[in-house]
Parts: sequence; structure tokens; C-alpha cells
Amino acid sequence: MLVREVMTTDPVTATPETTIKEAISLLARLGITAMPIVDRKGRLRGIVSEADLIEDVVPRDPRAQERPIVIDALYPPTTVEDVFTRAAVTVAPEDDAATAVEMMTATGAKSLPVVDQNQHVVGVISRSDIVKQFARTDAVIAADISRLLTSTGHDDWLVEVDDGVVQITGPANTGTSALARVVAQTVPGVVGVHVTEL
Repeated sequence: MLVREVMTTDPVTATPETTIKEAISLLARLGITAMPIVDRKGRLRGIVSEADLIEDVVPRDPRAQERPIVIDALYPPTTVEDVFTRAAVTVAPEDDAATAVEMMTATGAKSLPVVDQNQHVVGVISRSDIVKQFARTDAVIAADISRLLTSTGHDDWLVEVDDGVVQITGPANTGTSALARVVAQTVPGVVGVHVTEL
């Protein structure tokens, strides 16, 4: 499964000049946790997350402190420029989705910008995008695999799916079991593949 097959295309982005209030409103309205920051040409500059945006905007409540002595920033942040993460971890559309998952897991990121060779943002891949793929029903997965096998000239293979594990059964001595395995592994939602030749 490739990043381009599961990513969200045309993602919402912000610029460094976007105000913190505007950025917070966008995240809240769209139900997302982060968004890419781009320049005027659509090239990635970084990423801003909920944590970046709320860190300095929630004022301290004096009722919560025994000694309400607080030193506030002299110039509190007002735009995304003041808070966004400049070194964003990215993936390319042709990268393996498993690589994106490893990067999200390793960094704790909930989403990653997807960029082309010129660093233009072409999408975003998130944990929820991956989860949606694995929530696909077995029937949909089986239909996708059968359609792909038919398109390669192998409509005589039987496909069964149980909890994302694919069982493909086909004619013996055709030398195509490796092809069937590869085809099945490209379908979103597949967690395992077994091929039997009869």
C-alpha cells in the first residue's frame, strides 16, 4: 500500500502569517490535529500542531495558584510563524505506507505532510487515514483483490478474506502464486496473505 493510495489530497494548509486564532479555528472546525505550513508557492516550510498552538495561548488562572506570581512572555506569539515546527518529517506519494506508519510511531506525530520532489505539499497522511484502510470490510478487500487478479488475466483464482487475512487458491503449476501474493499485498486493509495452488 503506497502513501498516495491512503493520503488525504488537497490538505488544508496555513502560512507563517496565519494568526494563531485562525489556525486554532481551522483545526477545531475541520477536526484535524495539525496542518502543513507552506510558502506562497505551496512549498513546505514546516508543520503546526494543536500543541504548538495552545502552548502559550491558555492564560494561567490565578485561582489555581497559591501564589499567583506568573511571568508572562513580553511578546506573546500572535502568528503561526512564532510557533510552528520548521523541521517537519515528510513522506513522498510513492513511499510505502508502512514507512509512514513507522515514522509516525517513532516521532509521535499524528500526521505527516506528503511532498513531491520540489517540496510542494500534495497531501497529508494521518493515523486515521491508515485506520480507515484497515477498517475496510473483508468483502470489499476480497472484491478488490479479485478485480486486480482478473485485470492481470487470472480470473480463475478464488479469493477469501477473514479479518484481513487473505486466502488465495488457484491452479497448480502456473507459476503465478508469487504474482497473486504481490497483488493481494497492495490492497489496503490486507494484514496477511496465504496462497495455495491446487
